[in-house]
Amino acid sequence: MSLHAQKIAKKKEDIIKAATAIVTEKGYLGTTMEEIAATLLMTKGSVYYYFDNKQDLLYQCFILLLNESIANIEKVEQQNVPFKEKLHQAMVVHIVYVLRERGEFELVTKKESFFDGEQLAHILALRNDYEQLFDRLIAGGVKQRVFLPVDIKIVRNLILGAMNWMIEWYSEDGEKNLDDFAETSASYLMRLVLHSEIENGGIENGFK
Repeated sequence: MSLHAQKIAKKKEDIIKAATAIVTEKGYLGTTMEEIAATLLMTKGSVYYYFDNKQDLLYQCFILLLNESIANIEKVEQQNVPFKEKLHQAMVVHIVYVLRERGEFELVTKKESFFDGEQLAHILALRNDYEQLFDRLIAGGVKQRVFLPVDIKIVRNLILGAMNWMIEWYSEDGEKNLDDFAETSASYLMRLVLHSEIENGGIENGFK
């Protein structure tokens, strides 16, 4: 990517983050392009240089989040470690990213309120790509008998549902910092798939 393209991408990301913060606070209908531009000390025309309208801006926010989420888990998937460690690390990465980008992900949960047609179809396709990454990690562990022979779709939805719901109740003022909280939460969620012997360290080495 050229330096010019990098600058454009960075500016678009800055606009997206500013817009998301305002939309989270005031709601989609209560947010104007003028407010977004003023927050960034830009003219409204400058914002329109990067985005067609408010809908396009929010859409690009969703796409950015989903693509970054996919890239995060793909990095974990490529690691040369046992599936137990891959799935645990994927959970940690998911939890940390969702809670650090809390405002944006709160909007993503309301996607059907903002989009339809091709835009919604693209968002749902990316969400499906993300879910399949977790499916492959679970399936790999099942195949190697590191994980229980679970219903992969049900377990994946249980795991993702639990992690996404943390947006509603996680507090930065809690006893654990975010990284420790993510590690602990992932350890609990791993019990959905682990053989009790593996969880206790008894037979793990036999299935790596």
